[in-house]
Amino acid sequence: MARRLGTGDAVVIGLGSMIGAGVFAAFGPAARAAGTGLLVGLAIAALIAYCNATSSAQLAAVYPTSGGTYVYGRERLGDWFGFTAGWGFVVGKTASCAAMALTFAAYAIPGHALVQRLVAVVAVLALAAVNYRGVTKTALLTRILVAATLVALAVLVVGVGVGGGASAAHLGGWSAVTSGGPYGILQSAGLLFFAFAGYARIATLGEEVRDPQRTIPRAIPTALGIVVVVYAVVGVAALLAAGPDRLAAAVAPLAEAVTDAGAGGLSPVVRVGAALASLGALLALIAGIGRTSLAMARNGDLPRWLDAVHPRYRVPHHAELALAVVVSLLVLGADLRGVIGFSSFGVLVYYGVANASAFTQPATDRRWPRALQVLGLVGCLTLVVTLPCPSVLAGVLLFTVGLAGRFLILRRRAGTGA
Repeated sequence: MARRLGTGDAVVIGLGSMIGAGVFAAFGPAARAAGTGLLVGLAIAALIAYCNATSSAQLAAVYPTSGGTYVYGRERLGDWFGFTAGWGFVVGKTASCAAMALTFAAYAIPGHALVQRLVAVVAVLALAAVNYRGVTKTALLTRILVAATLVALAVLVVGVGVGGGASAAHLGGWSAVTSGGPYGILQSAGLLFFAFAGYARIATLGEEVRDPQRTIPRAIPTALGIVVVVYAVVGVAALLAAGPDRLAAAVAPLAEAVTDAGAGGLSPVVRVGAALASLGALLALIAGIGRTSLAMARNGDLPRWLDAVHPRYRVPHHAELALAVVVSLLVLGADLRGVIGFSSFGVLVYYGVANASAFTQPATDRRWPRALQVLGLVGCLTLVVTLPCPSVLAGVLLFTVGLAGRFLILRRRAGTGA
């Protein structure tokens, strides 16, 4: 691939992947889990994300190829760990697609839940059709979407400040911070981690950035640091405006916040920004999952049927068609909190493998101390088990299916000599 992206481009792509991937959706489920304690959860999620980011950056500097932790796990720990990471990415990001589609519908079409689900399915199919014809998100498009998203978030913060309805009393005092207990705070951290996970997109640009050994280690922490500041400001503003209970009950939590702050006239701007950010994230996710599925199919880690590239449009059309069907079914049958929790499960496993892989690197390849990788791995495993029980059960089931399926396929191939 052509190396056309500099550090600034990589940072912007990371911002687009993170800010467009969850800030408009994750605060509601997090408030339901921990009340005002979601701010503590946000800090925990940011710390673990930083550890994961340094591991990804350290690995990407040595393995500057497409594939992310699927490649790192195979190179450092073996094929099974690589498969586990790739499977976690595919199933977790498939759930992210559903979350983005539901978020788009919640902000774009206020009203009946069934209508929102149908609109979400239409969005999935429309963007899958766009990707099918070979159109993917570029750095320029990312800049536009990031700008639109930041404008919407700025409008939210300003609206909270000038609307007159915001109050420190909405925070609820210390009792509201501890209402969910340690388990609730950790669960909120796991749910909010969903909104940070996009920085891996930078690591997968190894073949497309200039001087990747220098660019990627700079871009990942920079993008993450900017996002942490943005999320902290937005989280505090939303709590001051609406309080944790109203955020927890809201379908579109940030639109609810600006309305409760007394600045309902600005709500359409927030809704439009959320809709654009969600569509941009969904478009990028469909493209990324399709290509990761293609790579795994070529290695025999997914069905060979997915190893197909359209002769005219040059896209992994079988993978993208399968993805569109699965995401549409998720959109029709799952709720937003459920798909966010399941997405976090898959992505946390993915980063757990990244931390373990980085831990094995020799001193000549190290850029950060091993203690960060240990903290990142322990943090990922802790957040995984504290996610909502349905998300944990679904995650365990799908990982069991994936690993068992690979075992049976490999055993069959060994028996036939294929």
